[in-house]
Amino acid sequence: MHPMLNTAVKAARRGAAVINRASFDLDRIKVTEKTPNDFVTEVDQAAEQAIIEVLLTAYPDHAILAEESGASANLHDENEYVWIIDPLDGTTNFIHGFPQYAVSIALQHRGQITQAVVYDPNRNDLFTATKGAGAYLNEKRIRVTRRDKIADALIGTGFPFRTGDNIDEYLKMFKIMTQSCAGLRRPGSAALDLAYVAAGRLDGFFEKGLQPWDIAAGSLLVTEAGGIVGTFNGDSDYLYKGDVLAGNPKVFAQMVALLSEFSKK
Repeated sequence: MHPMLNTAVKAARRGAAVINRASFDLDRIKVTEKTPNDFVTEVDQAAEQAIIEVLLTAYPDHAILAEESGASANLHDENEYVWIIDPLDGTTNFIHGFPQYAVSIALQHRGQITQAVVYDPNRNDLFTATKGAGAYLNEKRIRVTRRDKIADALIGTGFPFRTGDNIDEYLKMFKIMTQSCAGLRRPGSAALDLAYVAAGRLDGFFEKGLQPWDIAAGSLLVTEAGGIVGTFNGDSDYLYKGDVLAGNPKVFAQMVALLSEFSKK
């Protein structure tokens, strides 16, 4: 395992330990609403700090882009290495005791995601990838599915939940995809959804309005597992645009054909 990936795994497990302890007494957790339906807990913040401490102890000069604490002061100082962190992807699931959430950590080097960890503490599923070296689940190599027809495909998605999200546009996409695929699922953690595409548990995934920390680690897992990640019109600049399609190559192409009209203008 690459030394930087090993550090990311250590950090993910440290963050997950904070989450696991808190999960035994959810009623005592302080929950704050950042915006309507967009929640943060003291657990998100404590897990993020635990993760950052591990990363910066190993690599004190690296920059940080994290969901709760934002960008570190050195992020724009031509820093070659940036850790992109979501300490608890699926916070709403977590505060309801719904066991579908994950820690997501990625390393960006000169604009490319080179290391990725998505860790599901409920199932002890550790998804890892190093650019050019494949994707793994609990140290076993994973690949996207070979399913070639979207009519046979199981597709993951995320529903709009913030004020200002275009629910009508999503309902149009929902109708198109529901009529086109074998099944549509909305588990509630984009990082895990992407990991599931990489592991062949889903054939594809689409969602609008995501943030870099939702996408970064999962996107490398998918591409290293032989899949494709792009915008709704198939372009590669999805990380900071936030509108994402992912899937095995054939399903991805069919999803682009169905959803490209919803691409950002």
